[in-house]
Amino acid sequence: MAPARNALKKREHVREFALRLPGAAEEYPWGETVAKADRKVFVFLGVDDGTHPLGLTVKLRDEAAHAHALTAPRAEPAGYGLGRAGWVHIPLVGAGAPAAELLCEWVEESYRSIAPKRLIAELDARVE
Repeated sequence: MAPARNALKKREHVREFALRLPGAAEEYPWGETVAKADRKVFVFLGVDDGTHPLGLTVKLRDEAAHAHALTAPRAEPAGYGLGRAGWVHIPLVGAGAPAAELLCEWVEESYRSIAPKRLIAELDARVE
């Protein structure tokens, strides 16, 4: 039970991070939690009701980050043809699952590949 509890905490940490990004909004299409910027999904957070293994899906255009994400245990290109566009599904449970901080880095990269320039500029202004 502890691994699932840790994965839930990790998922919540990543969810909170995603929703703090400029213009981010949470929605629930298909019964799944997603975070959107300007009506475009930048992270799929899945469901947390126990019907599916905990995981998230992000778009990673940077080749090194994409390759790194795929080294996580059971990580794979996203289904429904999204994998061809750089989307990667990353499980949150199990030995070797990425730490929340790394997942947040990947979420930010996904956000930067999806969000409009004005929101990215707002994010960059926060960092400076």
